[in-house]
Amino acid sequence: MVRMFDWWFRIRFWKRVVLGFVLGALAGWRFGADAERWFGPIGDLYVTLIMMIAVPLVFFAVINAVASLSGQKSIAALAGRTFLWFALTAVLAVGVGLLFGWLVQPGAGVGVLKVASDYTPKDVPGALDMLLNLVPANPFQALGGAASAKLADGTKVLVPRSGTVLQVIFFAGLVGFAMVKLGEKVAGVRKLVGEASEVMIQVTRYVLEFTPFGTFGLIAALVGGYGFEQLRPLLNFVVALYLACAFHIVVVYGGLLLAHGLNPLKFFRGAAPGMQVGFVASSSFAALPVSLRSATHNLGVDKDYAAFAVPLGATIKMDGCGAIYPALAAVFISQYAGIELSLTQYLIIALASVLGSFGTAGVPGTAVIMATVVLSAAGLPLEVIGYLYAIDRVLDMMRTMTNVTGQMLVPVLVARETGLLDKGVFDAASSNVGVVDGDAADRDAGQAG
Repeated sequence: MVRMFDWWFRIRFWKRVVLGFVLGALAGWRFGADAERWFGPIGDLYVTLIMMIAVPLVFFAVINAVASLSGQKSIAALAGRTFLWFALTAVLAVGVGLLFGWLVQPGAGVGVLKVASDYTPKDVPGALDMLLNLVPANPFQALGGAASAKLADGTKVLVPRSGTVLQVIFFAGLVGFAMVKLGEKVAGVRKLVGEASEVMIQVTRYVLEFTPFGTFGLIAALVGGYGFEQLRPLLNFVVALYLACAFHIVVVYGGLLLAHGLNPLKFFRGAAPGMQVGFVASSSFAALPVSLRSATHNLGVDKDYAAFAVPLGATIKMDGCGAIYPALAAVFISQYAGIELSLTQYLIIALASVLGSFGTAGVPGTAVIMATVVLSAAGLPLEVIGYLYAIDRVLDMMRTMTNVTGQMLVPVLVARETGLLDKGVFDAASSNVGVVDGDAADRDAGQAG
């Protein structure tokens, strides 16, 4: 069966996704509101497939990673280095958000804005609540911790239900450490977990082949059902956000790669599948399986370290939603309201953005929560969130792509520093996370990537 579609699998993965994007945009433009009804279910099916594999993939991968890394590298040292890079890149992202707020002046000359009719204020969870929520009261319930839901505009998204990915990581980590402690007594279980992890990787390969079709459905529904007239009053803000995120990805991330002796073009080529899925699905969680596959298969990050770092990044590494967007929103509302920000307020915005992005991990609507936290800390009116909510879906595409890129970048940097990066794989820079099976898939990836 696979042989019949060799021609399709030999097309680079990112090209197939771009084709789905373009055709989806054309279908949405051609069929208008009907595109949501006709093509939306294709995108919904793709989101459901991703939801199906994400939690078991993370669960088995983290257990296997902890059991394997304990004999190679200090897990604590790797975790500390990873968190440090999460924080450093978040600080840089806040600076980029503020910079483009000054350059583009998105809040200047804007007419009177109305709060989006479907906006409801978000409750910001306390720091203690978030910390306690890391521990699942029922690990089996946490493993069922994601569900699909629809936003007011009909967009289907993934949201935490009874638990979060962080809870899954916490429980899986404990199981992994227990296996290390018990040693040869559980050799059979350790082997079984490793085999289960490989099975989930293969299932992930199969699901990822549906990405071009899912992209088609998601984009067709978005273009057909979204009223682009909503963008006009806030077009400058959209432009500012897209420019800021593009600058952060290309210049900041590219500079960090060069500083580590790595070719940025190779990185972006290998990371392209994850970036594309993040953009069209607007969910780091939805992009997690392809991000993990890209980090290991395309970029050469040690699979055990990646199994820990990438899922962690998908929950707390939010340069787009947690740093650039809140900083830019703060500048926007200050310009719109004619409020002159003081140096102290700028520092508060930066600190709240960096710390808040860790504190709101796993909360649905992270960007809105983060903007609420930052504006409250800086003493700015919260109405800005209601103004921007009407165009949030368009903003979220670029924010999430930035998040996902950073979630792959940091493991690459840390792997490079600790000897866990296969430079040969990185330099080969396959852009195909495709999924035929075994060696045939890798050969095709090499030819097509």
